[in-house]
Amino acid sequence: MDGKTAKHNWRFAMDKNKKFLAAGFLVSLFLAGVVSFYASSDPDGLEKVAEDIGFIETAKDHTYADGALADYGVKGIENERASVGLAGVIGVIGTAVVGGALFTFIARKPKKVNK
Repeated sequence: MDGKTAKHNWRFAMDKNKKFLAAGFLVSLFLAGVVSFYASSDPDGLEKVAEDIGFIETAKDHTYADGALADYGVKGIENERASVGLAGVIGVIGTAVVGGALFTFIARKPKKVNK
């Protein structure tokens, strides 16, 4: 395989990856922004066990309980559906930015083919 063909194949693979990642990002935004509102409101994990055993009344708020994204919503937005959806979208975008930065930093570029 000559250098020109290898470079073309690499670019084709990158274009396919970009389309796949863009589609995954859009699906994630939809799930976080729309579908997340319909998630179960029943307690899970430690909160459920605390209710079942009876020590839920001893629970204390954590340090960030008054934060902008506390309790799966955006502080200051009264509409619960919009608050939950926006919090999900902010989470997806934040995760994509951090993940993209890490992968860009860590990724190795293909070696140049000497001709």
